[in-house]
Amino acid sequence: MCHLWRIPFSFALFSYLCRKKYLRKKLLEKLQMDSWTFEDMALDIYAYQSVHNPVYHQFLTLSGQFDKPISQIEDIPFLPISFFKSHEIKSGAWETSTLFESSGTTGAIPSIHHVRNQQFYLSNAQRIFEKQYGALEEYHLFALLPGYLERSNSSLVAMADDFISKTQSPLSGFYLHDFVALKDVLAKAKNSNRKCLLLGVSFGLLDFAEAHQMDLSHCLIMETGGMKGRRKELIREELHQILKTAFNVSAIHSEYGMTELFSQAYSKGDGVYTPAKTMRILLREVNDPFALAPFGKTGLINVIDLANMDTCSFIATDDIGRISQDFQFEVLGRYDQSDVRGCNLMVSDL
Repeated sequence: MCHLWRIPFSFALFSYLCRKKYLRKKLLEKLQMDSWTFEDMALDIYAYQSVHNPVYHQFLTLSGQFDKPISQIEDIPFLPISFFKSHEIKSGAWETSTLFESSGTTGAIPSIHHVRNQQFYLSNAQRIFEKQYGALEEYHLFALLPGYLERSNSSLVAMADDFISKTQSPLSGFYLHDFVALKDVLAKAKNSNRKCLLLGVSFGLLDFAEAHQMDLSHCLIMETGGMKGRRKELIREELHQILKTAFNVSAIHSEYGMTELFSQAYSKGDGVYTPAKTMRILLREVNDPFALAPFGKTGLINVIDLANMDTCSFIATDDIGRISQDFQFEVLGRYDQSDVRGCNLMVSDL
């Protein structure tokens, strides 16, 4: 009797696991094609993650959102980003291959992003960068990322390291505290036929600017935000003006990304970010996490990141922003009750 009872139970479990694996495989195949529309893909991923992500499913259930009809992406509930500090966020059952860990400030609880396939993250990051800036092999890339290099498990360092290798340039590399070497290699790159990219965390770029003011008009300078408690927080406009003056450039580019995301957005100096194809920003009201703010009004940023296939694609951040009709967005700061995050600056315009 016992064996007869176990046969259908085991078969049902086996069928369930096969269906789950099949669903993920189909979604991943679809995501890697160009024929999908964002809304359809987001709704398909929501249908998968709302059932197969235990933490997200429990959040939806306890908040009374699980049975809510979902017919458009504006109906989707977003998981608070703080859950990455307290829970293991996974869609489906799989072994963690890599952990991405946030930097934050000293003493703060870090966010942990469990990674199923780091190469998927790196390939997606490369596609996003090259869509806006061209092939990496056309660049020398100099990474100034103190605070990130001094710890393990940084998604930004993983991305920069992969980008450096893809440039195939003998000049590309990380420069931790050796500003003299960085100054020399930047001067040397000026005479080459490649484009030059200086990618740096904000306080690192400021430290370098104070040590060596130099003409970098041949260079694209990109800040990733973050003072990490090393320096006084500055509004973005003030930071960019200091760097533009120090390095004789007309614009400072910015990258918007974070530990909890697999996709990035870039700004080419005007403070307006263009999201990746796999990324879309919605805004929610400050006092109602399930109500969206209208276009043109400031609100808290919700991120849909379709590349977060194996964790959660629907994240309610603590960043304050504004979006336009074409889905570009501005980051105006952070909600003052949230932790200091590495990718954001203080509020500059509300």
